[in-house]
Amino acid sequence: MKKILLFLIVLFYSAFAKAQCAMSRAVIESGGDTKAAEGLNNGITYLMIFPYILVGGIIYLVYRSTTKKS
Repeated sequence: MKKILLFLIVLFYSAFAKAQCAMSRAVIESGGDTKAAEGLNNGITYLMIFPYILVGGIIYLVYRSTTKKS
């Protein structure tokens, strides 16, 4: 359980999580509005968390159902 928790922490708080949409951010930053670029990047990161949570939940349910049988 500790390995899974550590993996999730590393996955969600890595430095690479902030680099979701580099092209969009670069285009917006070229206009000079860095707050809008940061907001866009945070929004993309927020929207991308939900598919990972859903897939992780499905994997957990499959893991739990296979370990109960053995």
